[in-house]
Amino acid sequence: MKKILKENDGVVSTTFYDNTDSKGVTIKRSLNAQSLLDRNKKLYTHNDGYSKTKELKRVASIPVLILELWSQEYNGTSNWFALPKQVQQKILKTKLNSSEYQYFRTAPGKI
Repeated sequence: MKKILKENDGVVSTTFYDNTDSKGVTIKRSLNAQSLLDRNKKLYTHNDGYSKTKELKRVASIPVLILELWSQEYNGTSNWFALPKQVQQKILKTKLNSSEYQYFRTAPGKI
């Protein structure tokens, strides 16, 4: 396989390979979440997460790649944005209220 293109936004790295054997393209995506997790930890203790008007609350910061993995786990497809809103909300509530994914949280409380 020959590398065609590599993109890196600091959190998600995407590399495209020319797969001449199958006449296709292979895509490799990897996540460097440490900077995001460090930022989330700081935000978690910064304040209560509410906006000045108390109309909005910051609760989490989650990379799209993680949302795609959660979608694949629950629905068999990695298209998070094709899921109905109620399914998205159920997944987020389950994941973000668990201690396993607490470092995606940016404010205390339950969802």
